[in-house]
Amino acid sequence: NLPTRNITRTQGIYDSRRPHLKLLDRIEKHLKQTHMSPTRFGRRAVGDPRFVLDLREGRRPRARTLKRVEDYLLNETT
Repeated sequence: NLPTRNITRTQGIYDSRRPHLKLLDRIEKHLKQTHMSPTRFGRRAVGDPRFVLDLREGRRPRARTLKRVEDYLLNETT
């Protein structure tokens, strides 16, 4: 049996199956607050200048890469 209620795009799978999208929101916020370019962020956080651009296009980073970005954001905001 299929569920009968409507599910929006951000319910359910948004955080659990696609954590990179939640992370992308945090990165975008960081870029605006610091006036940093996406390429500079990618280079500093993970050594890949295309990282943010690829995330915007649907790239799904590995868990290790997500951890590196999380660590970078924590160190930069403290």
